[in-house]
Amino acid sequence: MNESASKSKIISEQDVIDFARLTGDNNPIYLDEEFAKTTRFKTRIAHGIIVAGHISAIIANDLHGKGSIYLSQSLYFKAPVFLGDKIRTEISVISHEGTKYILECKWFNSTENVVLEGIAKVLKDD
Repeated sequence: MNESASKSKIISEQDVIDFARLTGDNNPIYLDEEFAKTTRFKTRIAHGIIVAGHISAIIANDLHGKGSIYLSQSLYFKAPVFLGDKIRTEISVISHEGTKYILECKWFNSTENVVLEGIAKVLKDD
């Protein structure tokens, strides 16, 4: 089992549109550039959960493997993610007891600023 894993992805406009359609979260800050210009960010941003969601794939595909069960996740949104940002997700095992693992999770933008961080708990079916 790996003790850490990392993946990068560019957050596209299509990602935001698809997520809004899938979840029904149609907040205009994500979808309407004219509205977004009136906000503190001055342009559209991505749903924070799009970024956070990448952890599930990393746990299943790169860190713990198939059959891992995602038990919980704390999230601290530190900065916006803009359309076109390349986000790097880094996950590291910080402790484990038996088949339960505690993971440190961090998401970085293209300028290496932390945009999101948290702790995940995972059950590995060994």
